[in-house]
Amino acid sequence: MKKLSILSIALILLGLQAFKIHPNKPSNPSAKIKTWKSLFDGKTLAGWHNYNRKGEVKNWVVEDGSLVCPGGIEGGDIVTDKQYANFELSWDWKVEKGANSGVLYHVVEDAKFPYTSETGPEYQIIDDIGWPEKLEDWQKTGCDYAMHLPNSNKNLMPVGEWNTSKIIFNRGHVEHWLNGKKILSFTAWDADWNKKKAEGKWKDHTDYGMAKTGVIALQEHGKKTFYKNIWIKEL
Repeated sequence: MKKLSILSIALILLGLQAFKIHPNKPSNPSAKIKTWKSLFDGKTLAGWHNYNRKGEVKNWVVEDGSLVCPGGIEGGDIVTDKQYANFELSWDWKVEKGANSGVLYHVVEDAKFPYTSETGPEYQIIDDIGWPEKLEDWQKTGCDYAMHLPNSNKNLMPVGEWNTSKIIFNRGHVEHWLNGKKILSFTAWDADWNKKKAEGKWKDHTDYGMAKTGVIALQEHGKKTFYKNIWIKEL
């Protein structure tokens, strides 16, 4: 076997970088395979903007390669410039004591919706232990917020340590993962989903969860929350 030249190796590395292949995902020889794409370059807020607003994002910053909501700076959630329908989304995150955030999808931007949560389902992120008030089970980390609860596979790292989460949305089939374990799954828009919506927090929000495509949002809710390694694969 001939040895690769330094130039050949350099070209291969440049090619991998250009395709933004998720470093933790196995390659697949199939030409039809969808590639993972990074939603955060670790340096800037490129590809993100404040929900329902234009201009510079001032309430989120980049710290040591992480996308951070410092807390105490008003400005609201940030959302992706691009909309997504069916996808697999993975990210790493950690919170400081008493922090509250979340990752939402299928969020609709419209002036009639002041909050991302009024349209987009949320993977809840919060300090389960250090939150100053009593939390209901449907408010805790990993929940499909106010709708579906995680199972016994939930294994949350202590405050200040990194967790890895994943959302899969594929034509109504939804999964939440936490630290390598599937912690819940459900079917959007089926009878059980509609019953939960009609009887719970979202009963007066007719547009909640109905969109089949939309932007992805990171929630700003006070105290520091850190995000990095945000990757998406469209399905």
